[in-house]
Amino acid sequence: MDEKNQNNQTIELIKNRRTIRTYDPKALTQDEIDAIVQGAMRAPTAGNMMFYSIIQVTDQKLKDRLVVTCDNQPHIAKAPLVLLFLADMQRWWDYFKVCKVEEMCQERSKDFQTPQESDLLLASCDALIAAQNAVIAAEALGIGSCYIGDIMENYEIHREMFDLPRWAFPITLLCFGHPKGDKNKIPLTSRFPQKFIHFTNKYTRLSEQNFTEMLKNDRRGMRIKDAQNIGQNLYLSKLGADYSLEMRRSVKVAIKEWIKKE
Repeated sequence: MDEKNQNNQTIELIKNRRTIRTYDPKALTQDEIDAIVQGAMRAPTAGNMMFYSIIQVTDQKLKDRLVVTCDNQPHIAKAPLVLLFLADMQRWWDYFKVCKVEEMCQERSKDFQTPQESDLLLASCDALIAAQNAVIAAEALGIGSCYIGDIMENYEIHREMFDLPRWAFPITLLCFGHPKGDKNKIPLTSRFPQKFIHFTNKYTRLSEQNFTEMLKNDRRGMRIKDAQNIGQNLYLSKLGADYSLEMRRSVKVAIKEWIKKE
């Protein structure tokens, strides 16, 4: 990286961002909250349609319940600011109803479709891009953040908790707060070497030797008894864990609800 980029404040902010799970109890100011939300709303969005919504969770009972429904993560309850990002097609289809789009389609012998799987993916992209903009805005204000992907679990419970309509899916939850203590003392998590992530023109599958090189500086220790290597450990502790199984079940239920015929 050249000297100009090394001295770029935004690049440095991104490079040094850490997940923060321990927060100073002081509340965020309304100006800080507005800056974070407005930062999210300036994110790129498909066709400028803004296929997402943001719910600010202020009710402590809801935050306490999220601790349990999102795999027992106590920092959710203690976060001064909690934002739920929804992949949201409901708003536009409600507006299409107001505009009598279905009737127009019938008059033109055109098929009127309700949101499909592709729309869910597109709206999820919009919501996640907005969420990351919120994270960067917060970082610029000295406010830490933590993503909670577990909000995709327990779809039925979360739908009831937040009164979610059919075409609004909870894709991520974000906790924000001023870090408690010096965040620079938290070690940066490792990342894979760029050559194993960044390809040119076509996808490159990795060899056993590539994987050995890719993971040689990985700091994650072996946590699962009887796991013989990092691959077994990570599968058992993450992708094969109970919470991953619940997330798969939950998302299948949500997709079924999303695309069901009237």
